[in-house]
Amino acid sequence: MNQNSSNLARLEALLRAGHPSILVVTHEEAEALDLIRTAAINTSKSLRMWSIVRGLSEGLLAGGISYPNTENPAAALYQASLESDPQIIVMLDLIPHLADERTMRSWREAVAWFASPAESGGPAKPGQIILIDHSASIPPVVASHSVRFEIALPDEPELEQIVRDSLRRAHRERPIEADIRKSALKTVVRNLRGLPRRQVERLVYEAVCDDRKFNEKDVERLLMRKRELLHADGLLEFVEAPTSIDQVGGLGRLKAWLKQREAGMSDEAAAFGITPPRGVLLLGVQGAGKSLCAKAVATAWQRPLLRMDVGALYDRYIGESERRLRGALQQAEAMSPVILWIDEIEKAFASAASRSTDGGLSQRMFGTLLTWMQEHRSPVFLVATANDIEALPPELLRKGRFDEIFFVDLPSPEARRAIFNIHLKKRQRDPGMFDLDSLVAASDGYSGAEIEQAIISAMHEAFSDHRELSTASLVSAVKLSPPLSVTMAERITALREWAVGRCVPAE
Repeated sequence: MNQNSSNLARLEALLRAGHPSILVVTHEEAEALDLIRTAAINTSKSLRMWSIVRGLSEGLLAGGISYPNTENPAAALYQASLESDPQIIVMLDLIPHLADERTMRSWREAVAWFASPAESGGPAKPGQIILIDHSASIPPVVASHSVRFEIALPDEPELEQIVRDSLRRAHRERPIEADIRKSALKTVVRNLRGLPRRQVERLVYEAVCDDRKFNEKDVERLLMRKRELLHADGLLEFVEAPTSIDQVGGLGRLKAWLKQREAGMSDEAAAFGITPPRGVLLLGVQGAGKSLCAKAVATAWQRPLLRMDVGALYDRYIGESERRLRGALQQAEAMSPVILWIDEIEKAFASAASRSTDGGLSQRMFGTLLTWMQEHRSPVFLVATANDIEALPPELLRKGRFDEIFFVDLPSPEARRAIFNIHLKKRQRDPGMFDLDSLVAASDGYSGAEIEQAIISAMHEAFSDHRELSTASLVSAVKLSPPLSVTMAERITALREWAVGRCVPAE
C-alpha cells in the first residue's frame, strides 16, 4: 500500500468512526479535496462544500447547486444541519471566521448536533464536518473537539509512479523525449522525497516544458527547484556540504565513532540486528569545529544535509509553532536518509530549561522534539551542537536521546598543526614552507575558527603590503587577537569541568 492509499484508508476510517469534526491542515487543498471526494464515494456519503466566496454548495466542483444566502458560515452550518442524508460538509478556511463569537457558537452547535443520538435513539445524525485550512492558528476549543488528519507525503515507490504518470500526461499533450537511465531516475525520485504530490507533478512538468525532453540534465534542475521550495518554507534548508572529514583537524575519537556508526546504517547491519544510529550531540567551545563536523558527516555518509532553523518555527498563533516543528520533522523523515542539523540547540529551547514567560511554548516545542527523537524509526541522523551547557534542558542529556554526547575542546598541539596544514593548503600555500612548530606554540588556546581567521588576516596584510605570506606574519596575526580561552576563561573552565565523566572527549 502506497502512502496515498494509506491516506485514503485512514480518512475513511475516521469517517466510518463517525467523528463529527475532522481537521486537515495543509497547503495542498486540491490534494485534500481529491482524497475527500474518493472517501465520500467509498463511504456512501454526499458532499457539500462551503467557502466564503461560493457559500454552501453541492459537491466539490464549481457549478454545483448552491444554497442561497449561505456565504455567512453560521448560515451555512445551519443549512447543512437541516439535511437528512449522510453527508460530509467540507469547510474551506473557516478558522479565521471562528474569531467571531456567533460563528464559533454555530460551529460548536453543529458539531454537537452531528455527534448526538438521533431522535429515535439510534446512531448519531448523519453529518460530519471537515475543516481544511493552511494555517494552524487553531482555537483550543476547535482542536479539542476535532480529530486531526495529516496527509502523509509520498514514499519512493509512489514518487516514481507520480513521475512516470506525469511524463505520460505531458507526452499525451505534446510528445516528449524521455531518455534517462534507471539509476538516474532513482536519483530523481530520491531528490523529490519530502515534497507533496502536486508539487512533484508541477516540477516534472517544469522539467519538460521548455525542451520537451526528460533526461539526466533534469536531475540537478529538479534538485535546485526543490531547494528553492524548501527555502521558501523557511524551516529546512539544504546545506551544501563539500567538506571532507579530513578537512576537520583533530577530533580523532569523534571521527572514529562516526566511521563506525556509518557502517551501522547499511542493510547488512539491519539484518545483523543493529538499530540504525539516531544522532549525536556535540558540546564544546565556540569555533572548535562542531558545525564543520555536521557538514563532514553528510559528505562522508553521502547523505543530504538539512539545517533546521528553529527560530523560524516560532509563531504567534496558538498551536502553530508545534505544528510547524512537526511538519519540519515529518518532511525530514520523508526525505530520509538525511542528516538533520540543529545548530546551537540551546538557543532554540533555552526557555524550556527555566521558568519562561512564553506561556509554556518552549516546553511544548521541546517536548515535541524529544518525543520525535524517542519514537521515530526513519533513517534521519540528528547532529545537534551546543555551546552553553547551562542553557540545555536536562532531559535532552538523558541516555538514549542521542547515541553519544561528545565534548569538543580547544584543539591539542597535534590538532592545531593539522588545522594549520588544512587551511594553508586550502589557500594554495605549502605548509612545508612555514615553521609549524612556531605556529603551534603561538596558537596555544586558540580554536580552529580563530586560527583560520588569523590566517585570513595575515593574508590580507601580506597582499596589501605586496609581500608573500610568512611564518612571522602568521604569528603576529595570531597574537594580535586574544582567544576565547582568555576572554571567556571562567566559562570554558566550567564547561570542561562539567564535561568530565558526562561526555566522551572528541579528541
